[in-house]
Amino acid sequence: MRERPAAGEAAGALVLLHGRGADENDLFPLLDALDPERRLHGYTPRGPLMLPPGGAHWYVLGGLGTPEPETFSASYRALVEFLDGLPYEQLVLGGFSQGCAMAYALALYRGRPRPDALLAISGFVPSVEGYELDLDPPFLRIAIVHGVFDPLIPVQWGRAARDLLEGAGAEVLYHESPVEHGIDPDVIPLLREAVAG
Repeated sequence: MRERPAAGEAAGALVLLHGRGADENDLFPLLDALDPERRLHGYTPRGPLMLPPGGAHWYVLGGLGTPEPETFSASYRALVEFLDGLPYEQLVLGGFSQGCAMAYALALYRGRPRPDALLAISGFVPSVEGYELDLDPPFLRIAIVHGVFDPLIPVQWGRAARDLLEGAGAEVLYHESPVEHGIDPDVIPLLREAVAG
């Protein structure tokens, strides 16, 4: 886990969850990019699993859209405990790839308090046995960005998440970029808008 303190008294927390095979350092620079005034206390947790081909992971891969339930559940519970222990009323939660799937789950699964905003980068809404989506309003601020040429998690997954949420009545900031599986620097202003509210 890495932390980036707020500039003064924190107005809330910004938590970013890395992708498969990365670690807590991967998205750390995004904390300042998304919250340049440092209104929020920033956190980048590390996934608990060390798996081939290396780096940290949040869960063992199942099929696309369906993480392996046991490891997913363990990471989900650990992240719930971490988030519920933060001393802030305002929470902005984001993630990339595997971290995006975890962020969707933490923001949209039934029985969880919703964060103020969700930043979903190149991921999917996970379907895991024993967990149910809560698509009842009111909704949080949601930004979804995805690479059109993503070979690992095709852009159709980003579009499906947008359609699911908009179909339930959510307003979604949605953007596709001409990139593969990565974060296009051009989407930073859009994500920053979702953080700021």
